[in-house]
Amino acid sequence: MKTLFSGVQPSGNLHIGNYIGAISQWAELQKDYYCILCVVDYHAITVKQDPKVLKKRILDIARFYLTAGINPKKSIIFKQSDIKEHTELGWILSTITKVAELEKMTQYKDKTTSQTKEGPGAGLLVYPSLMAADILLYNTDVVPVGEDQTQHLELTRVLARRFNNEFGQTFKVPETIVRKEGARIMSLDDPTKKMSKSSHSPNSYIALLDDPIVAHKKIKRAVTDSGKEIKYDPDKKPAISNLLTIYSVLAKKSVKEIELIYENKSYGEFKEDLANIVANFLEDFQARYKKYSDKDIRKILDNGAKEAKKIAHKTLLTVKKNLGVN
Repeated sequence: MKTLFSGVQPSGNLHIGNYIGAISQWAELQKDYYCILCVVDYHAITVKQDPKVLKKRILDIARFYLTAGINPKKSIIFKQSDIKEHTELGWILSTITKVAELEKMTQYKDKTTSQTKEGPGAGLLVYPSLMAADILLYNTDVVPVGEDQTQHLELTRVLARRFNNEFGQTFKVPETIVRKEGARIMSLDDPTKKMSKSSHSPNSYIALLDDPIVAHKKIKRAVTDSGKEIKYDPDKKPAISNLLTIYSVLAKKSVKEIELIYENKSYGEFKEDLANIVANFLEDFQARYKKYSDKDIRKILDNGAKEAKKIAHKTLLTVKKNLGVN
C-alpha cells in the first residue's frame, strides 16, 4: 500500500470543518493507504501556548482521530515531539530552504499581522521546513490537504527535489490529494472566510465538543444569502452553499438530492433540519469520544511512536550519509 501522511496541531478547538475537510477523510483513506497520522505539537508552539492546556489538547487530538474512525491497528498515530528525527531533519531542510520562499507562505503573512511589535518568532517563519521533514521522513506517497495548504506541500515537493538534486536520490516527492467536496468549510457568520478554531467569534464555527443544543442555535443563526432559493452556487450564494456542503457530508446525501428536497421550502426550514442533523452528529460523536481514557490514548501514542521511529530513523540515516555528516 502507498503511504499517506497528515497531522493536526493541538491548538484551539477542532470544529466540523476540520472533521469534514481532514479527519473524516483519513478514515476513508485507510482502506487504500497506509496512514501515518501525527499530532504536530511542535508546530503548535510557533505561537504561545499554555503548557497544561497544550498537554491536554495533545491527548484530545489523538482522541478525535480515534473517534473519527482511525484504527490504530491499521494506521500509525503518534506525537511529533516523541520522534527527534523530525526536528533534526527540519534543521537540515531549513539549510536548503530560501528565506524568500518562507516569507511567501500565506499562513506566515496572516499570522504575523497579529503578532506583537517585536515581531514573530523565528519558528513561525521556518516551520514549513519542519512540516516538510514531517512528510519526507516517512517516504510519503500522498498528503491529503485543504486548498489553503497546497502551498506548503508544494514547498515540500520543491525541497525534496532540491535535496535529491544536490545530494543524490533520497526522498520520495509526495503527491497531493485535495478533497473537492467539503475540503473547505467556511465561517457561519462570514462565508468569505474559512471556518477557524482561532476565530474570536464562537458563533462562526461548530466545535466538535460543542453542546449539541448550542450547535443547533449556531446553525439557526448562520447567515444566509439574498433570495429564497436553496441552490449550490459558491459565487452567488456562498452562505447557503456552505450550509449545503455541511448538510451533504453529515447526512451522506448529494447536494443535488438536498436541493430537490428543499426546492419549494424556506431557508428557515432548511436551517432547522440542518441544525438537527448537526446536533445529532455531535451527540453521536461525543458519545464515542468519551469512551477513550487518557490511559488508552497514551498507550496508542507510545505504540505509534515506536513504529514511526523505525521508519524515521532509517530515513534520517540515509539523509545524513548522503549529506556527508555520517
